[in-house]
Amino acid sequence: MKEEFEKLVAAGKLERQLVEPLVQLTTSGYCMHRSWGFGKITTVDTVFARFTIDFQNKPSHTMDLAFAAESLKPIPKDHILARKAADLENLRQMAALNHLELIKLVLKSYGGRATADQIQAVLVPDVIRDDWKKWWEAAKKELKKDGHFQVPLKKTEPLIYQAKEVVLQDRLLAEFRAAKGLKARILVASELLKNAADLTDKQAAGTEVITALNAEITSHQRTQPAVALEGIFVRDDIRAATGATPVEGELTERSIWSQDGKLGALLEVMPAVKHRRTLESFKAANPERWIDIVRATLNIVPAKLCRECAQLLIQEGKIDLLKETLARLISQHTASSELLLWLAKERSDAFADILGPEVFRAMLSAMERDQFNERRSNRLRDFILDDQELLVELIGSADLEVIKDLTRALQLSPCFDDMDKRSLLARIVKSYPAVQSLISGEQTKQEANLVVSWESLERRKDEYTELVQKKIPANSKEIAIARSYGDLRENHEYKAAKEMQKLLMRRKSELEAQLVRARGTDFAGVKTDAVGIGTVVQVTDLTANHPEHFTILGAWDSDPEKGIISYLTPVAQSMLNHKPGEQVEFDMDGAHKSYRIEAIAPYKAPAPPAG
Repeated sequence: MKEEFEKLVAAGKLERQLVEPLVQLTTSGYCMHRSWGFGKITTVDTVFARFTIDFQNKPSHTMDLAFAAESLKPIPKDHILARKAADLENLRQMAALNHLELIKLVLKSYGGRATADQIQAVLVPDVIRDDWKKWWEAAKKELKKDGHFQVPLKKTEPLIYQAKEVVLQDRLLAEFRAAKGLKARILVASELLKNAADLTDKQAAGTEVITALNAEITSHQRTQPAVALEGIFVRDDIRAATGATPVEGELTERSIWSQDGKLGALLEVMPAVKHRRTLESFKAANPERWIDIVRATLNIVPAKLCRECAQLLIQEGKIDLLKETLARLISQHTASSELLLWLAKERSDAFADILGPEVFRAMLSAMERDQFNERRSNRLRDFILDDQELLVELIGSADLEVIKDLTRALQLSPCFDDMDKRSLLARIVKSYPAVQSLISGEQTKQEANLVVSWESLERRKDEYTELVQKKIPANSKEIAIARSYGDLRENHEYKAAKEMQKLLMRRKSELEAQLVRARGTDFAGVKTDAVGIGTVVQVTDLTANHPEHFTILGAWDSDPEKGIISYLTPVAQSMLNHKPGEQVEFDMDGAHKSYRIEAIAPYKAPAPPAG
């Protein structure tokens, strides 16, 4: 094509300095535009002096040769982008069978270096169509063993290809020596630990790394104890993996804990993967004090560390002490929002006897405190809003009056805006319609009121009180205890306790619905011109032609043996508002009945027993 371009120069249609760039473009057949991206040159038209190029979003795009020479960058045929365009299926086979060759191709295409994100961007989804994360993890293991690749410790740093092979041990030791500061050296040492099995001289490598770490650990002991402790962890692991000889007089884990540092503060700056080991280390160094300190730490650390502290206590058989701590902090309204967030997320049956209305009250207090805290967090508030079941579960075992009180507290809380409050209140009303009037100021459209005697009302209230104050809490304890027995598949005590919980909560709901509608009366002053609630009715059974009498009382007052019936029964409903001499009919137990009302008298409650 060079001759053709030379002719265009001779004809004055092209400047000479553009010939070489155009030759490069036509030789490779592929190009890159800063805005339109990768393109494939499909035709070269020397008559009209233009290219036709297929860009990804601009197929068959025509471009003046002069403009093309100045704005396009030629892409070699062995570039990953060119290979994708020309031979995609081969690349897919390479991805499946030869990870390193494919990565080498990508790196060479980009000057010998590229980050993991850049490699992913060029390979997914065209070349690698399945799970990238799984593919990359497998590739990284191979890369670390191959001497041609420098694998960075940080994801944001580039992976580098080098023609000269460097033995894994030499590369890792070189990186370790070049690392500045203990934190950086811990990262490289951890990488060396992962690859200990592939080192050529494990003991020599271990000795060098341990010696350097010991020097750094000593200088960090007081100023950065968490980093020093992390260094001790990796140092001891390297010694175990490489068989290096112990060094006399080196700092140990106990050396760090003997400084009286704060456990919570140290945990917060430790990497998450080291939290459990740090707690185990603290426990070993403080056999007499660890329980009390870990319990105190619960209330000053983030939720994820609350979880680690709690798991350690449970693992060591101290769940009762853990629950005692939680119950005290909740009842005193001193539990932190992070501790309560962990408890809300955990919400297991092991804590069934703690999870109740007081937890939500403590949450409101914690969130209000957080509003004046420099380390203010909205994590608990956001979790309460996002978890549709949490609020209803926490207040589910509460007395209706307590639920009303919590509803008022929620309405007055400054922690939620109006829209969020309405959302939370709607959840409460859905389960407890009786609180609707507190929210809207209007009575809900409920079923008709129930007329009941004062005596039966007191009996129902006593049943409700015993249910809420004794039976449900006792059941929660049974669930928590049974949960601790282990495998739930064979845990009959747990299953029985959970079934009883369903029955108790169902009965609680029934009683609440009844008590909200109940209106007590002593039936005094009732009129006797017609049958009403609180009257004694003399009737004649017209079918059998014999007299009967009925005492019509409240909804919960039935005693058929004494002739006392509820006004809600079919018999009473047929007679209500009818007068002496009138005939009534109704069906009962599959038989048709016909009565004539003979007389009506007021009900007189029996006198209370003497003494």
